[in-house]
Amino acid sequence: MPGDSVPAVTDYLQTTRAAYDTVAADYAELLRGHLAGSIWDRAVLAAYTELVRTAGGGRVAEIGCGPGRVTEHLHTLGLDVHGVDLSPEMIAVARKWYPHLDFEIGEMPGLSLEDNTRAGIVAWYSIIHTPRERLPEIFADFHRILTPGGHLLLAFQVGDEVRHIEHAYGHDITCDAYRLLPEKIAEQLGEAGFTMLSKLVREPSEEFETTQQAYLIARKQ
Repeated sequence: MPGDSVPAVTDYLQTTRAAYDTVAADYAELLRGHLAGSIWDRAVLAAYTELVRTAGGGRVAEIGCGPGRVTEHLHTLGLDVHGVDLSPEMIAVARKWYPHLDFEIGEMPGLSLEDNTRAGIVAWYSIIHTPRERLPEIFADFHRILTPGGHLLLAFQVGDEVRHIEHAYGHDITCDAYRLLPEKIAEQLGEAGFTMLSKLVREPSEEFETTQQAYLIARKQ
């Protein structure tokens, strides 16, 4: 929106933002219809939607929304949802493609959302560029933002290595992507004040997937 300012960021956020600004248009076009062919993704998002509704509903934030495809899907499932992303170029695409939804620039940790104001938070493959030692800060921030009983959904690649990416979606970039262990993430969520509800790990099923994929759903205590 007019007047948006780009937040001050640390080094890893700076490189991540620059990478996604560079690939935004091609990334968005490549993945635009991806959910239509991804049974597991749709099933997890549908289950999450039911949990939010059963708990009474309310505003949901997708943090790291990219071009807004998951935000839009959650909207079609009936959630009151908005998107937040570090990359101004990704937000520009999201606003162009889904003008009926709200999108804003923001970084994690340090989200500007007020305490106890969201019934749900979705971080769909958006914590994967965060150094592992910073994840507890992010989970604490999510807990702060969620209403009591609010639901968190995380998706990420499974593993214990760091991939340094220098080329993606037809562009030269630089950023790191962290594989994560579901058991460790579940432990950190517990320490942040969440109760685990579901931990699903599936085998790679897409042409571009080389590792297991994890979906974790937790509730704010």
